[in-house]
Amino acid sequence: MRPPTASATLDAGTLEQFASDVAYYLSMHPRQLPSRYFYDGLGSALFEAICQLPWYTITRAESRLIAAHGAEVFRVLGSFSSIVELGPGSGAKLRLLLEAAAGQRDVVQVHLVDISPSALQVAAHTVGSLDSLHVRTHAATYDAGLRDATSQSNGRTLVAFLGSNIGNFDPPGASAFLHNVRTSLAAGDALLLGVDLVKPEQTLLLAYDDPLGITAAFNRNLLVRINRELGGDFDLEAFEHRAVWDADRSRVEMHLVARSAHQIHIPLAGLEFGVDRGETIWTESSYKYRPEDLVELLQPCGFRVAAQWIETQDAFALTLAEAV
Repeated sequence: MRPPTASATLDAGTLEQFASDVAYYLSMHPRQLPSRYFYDGLGSALFEAICQLPWYTITRAESRLIAAHGAEVFRVLGSFSSIVELGPGSGAKLRLLLEAAAGQRDVVQVHLVDISPSALQVAAHTVGSLDSLHVRTHAATYDAGLRDATSQSNGRTLVAFLGSNIGNFDPPGASAFLHNVRTSLAAGDALLLGVDLVKPEQTLLLAYDDPLGITAAFNRNLLVRINRELGGDFDLEAFEHRAVWDADRSRVEMHLVARSAHQIHIPLAGLEFGVDRGETIWTESSYKYRPEDLVELLQPCGFRVAAQWIETQDAFALTLAEAV
């Protein structure tokens, strides 16, 4: 069977970067793929489905915190004229924040940053139906999109980084990311950070390896995307999804595990390699924190923790920090 041809859905620059990253990370030992490439149109839809699963509590826990404390976000530090959300998903949580803070906020401009155009379209529709808001989208990486957004903003800015997306960075990467966020902000601007907390191992594993197989489909869709965009010939049935809790590093890992030894070709990435039976491709790490860890993480990056709200039922934290 001929491998599928590359899709024309990506512009030339994005396609080149995707090919370069796939070639680089799949040549590492152990082999890896960047989790940011999960979110094509299908991947974004699958993730929204994951958020509805009873075993994946992050979205519901964070939404309860936002509904309960959204107005306090603006009371604690005062008003903001702009909000920038990094990785907005469907936009539902940002809308919830804006609705919870009605009468407490002076936000007139919202910036949505994501590498997925389809996700941006959905989020812009969700948030844009609110009165008196001007919504702008930035199809870019977090760093580039945030720089672009803040360069267009007047007055104080609140950056929202929700959904425990900070957990996808290893500790040095999380620190570097927060330093980069701080360089895009002025003193007095703020960051609202949603973070999943450490919980029992079985609870975590069910969240990342659900009985319905939605997370497995989300993980394997990364191979579908490589086949479609880069002309790869990954056989989906040759890989199984696996989630592992590493207690020492406080992270859940997601892997794609080869069921048999075979060859893989990815023409547009200039890559041909063999995998052994049992060999893994590491696709995501999701670090879990304790509340005190967040203070220690934020302070060296130029932030002062102004407030923190904990959802004890499902172990989730919403932390508001001011740029100093």
